[in-house]
Amino acid sequence: MQPLREKGIDALIHDQGQIVSRAQLLAAGWSEPRIRRPLRNRRWRAVHPGVYVTHTGPIGYGERLLAALLYAGPEAAWSHYTAAEQLGLIKPDPERRVYVTIPEHRKVLPRAGLVVHRDEHWAARLAAVAPPRRTPTEAVLDIVGIAPSLDEAAAVIAEACQSGRVGAEDILGSLAHRPRLRHRSSLRPIIADVVAGSHSLLEIRYARDVERRHGLPRGHRQRSVDHEFTDVHYTGFSLNVELDGRLHLVPQQRWRDLDRDNRATLRTEATLRYGWFDVTNRACDAAVQVLQVLRRTNPFLDPTPCSPSCPITAFRNISAS
Repeated sequence: MQPLREKGIDALIHDQGQIVSRAQLLAAGWSEPRIRRPLRNRRWRAVHPGVYVTHTGPIGYGERLLAALLYAGPEAAWSHYTAAEQLGLIKPDPERRVYVTIPEHRKVLPRAGLVVHRDEHWAARLAAVAPPRRTPTEAVLDIVGIAPSLDEAAAVIAEACQSGRVGAEDILGSLAHRPRLRHRSSLRPIIADVVAGSHSLLEIRYARDVERRHGLPRGHRQRSVDHEFTDVHYTGFSLNVELDGRLHLVPQQRWRDLDRDNRATLRTEATLRYGWFDVTNRACDAAVQVLQVLRRTNPFLDPTPCSPSCPITAFRNISAS
């Protein structure tokens, strides 16, 4: 109402990216016939019931975001992936559905391309910005709560923390107020890995599936050396592990990796390089290779097999004898 009184409906429509709601038009004194006229003439279109776009061109992603808020009502706020995108925590995806959250006592019918959630703690989880959205920690935990897998939950946590706009400790603090959150019991070690320096899902999976499950020493994450960062460095063992889930089809990236490996060799450091398939499908084999290099410095390292068939068992027997 304040923008309407100060600037009028035309300025409000402009500020809202050419999106306006029926409730706003009525508040500005428009009659029902006046609202129907541009719709009948096809100069306006309905994005959702009672929410209109006031031009004839394509409806952009930003317009869809604001239309979702206006459709869901005055107490709606962006949440989940939408809030995380708008807060700069994750990369935007225009193909993704719009997520909004409303108070528990309200009901809004779902629409195509729009997901509506209800939350009894709605007010306590809002950021002090406009348009309304969840706080960074709550947006991350919203996504975790609907993530189909623990891997997807871990990937979102890692990406959000790497953005520098939310801290792992903050997420951990908010986790205490979500006792029924999906994947909750498995999140603490993931967040601990992020605190330790893991920047991606692949790094989290390496720490869990290669290191911890096989009793290997914990490497130092993101060591800075020669103006670059090493994914995992085993201090005192002269071993680096580089993790990359991409296929390097770009020559410049390939040569940068080779140059980094060569400089490590000049420092008399060995480098093992693993991709997504290695860590997710051959974690035991990777653990064996890492152990073999670590034993060059400490022959008495005793690993822990992750299963009776784990190939690292043979190396444990050799150590024991």
